[in-house]
Amino acid sequence: MSDQLLAFVSQYGAPALFIISAIAAVGIPLPMSLLLVVAGSLIAQGALNPWWAVAAASAGAILGDQAGYLIGRWGGTLVVARLSRILGKRGNLKPVEDSVNQWGGPGIFLSRWLVTAAGPWINLASGTTAYPWPRFLLWDVLGELLCAALFLFLGKSFSDRVMALYAVLGDLTWAILALAVALILGFQFVRRLRRAEAR
Repeated sequence: MSDQLLAFVSQYGAPALFIISAIAAVGIPLPMSLLLVVAGSLIAQGALNPWWAVAAASAGAILGDQAGYLIGRWGGTLVVARLSRILGKRGNLKPVEDSVNQWGGPGIFLSRWLVTAAGPWINLASGTTAYPWPRFLLWDVLGELLCAALFLFLGKSFSDRVMALYAVLGDLTWAILALAVALILGFQFVRRLRRAEAR
């Protein structure tokens, strides 16, 4: 499927990026990071306008994110559970809702470009928890613009080593995520120790 998507982007450019970004943001598993890096390579070759690419990729992703938010907001947890079964995922939305309540806007922002696999679930959970829509939209727009610009720039800068760059980015994302989890757990552990000492 990746080869077909890459051919679609190569042939149709920005409109293809818009369509694929919107579909991926709703929760269909597509290799968006790879597609953006390859689109950046097309920019380096002069086959794609950088401004149109950023606008199309971020607008499509924002549209898909808003659709996920509205599904969660209007459909509630019952519709989200049915949608999860249709997509072949039976995850529990409660931990994601807890994350939305705890992290709020910064969590939404980070799920746009750093932990992209969590993005569609964050969208649904933001809707089911009734996270304020104007704030969701603001953090979503900021995150998706950064995501599109970052991956397109990396693809443009390393156009001769696109696949190697994609592999490094995957490893780097997991390393950053692991570091963030370790810091959070360490902070919570220290806080609990201090509470225990205070008692």
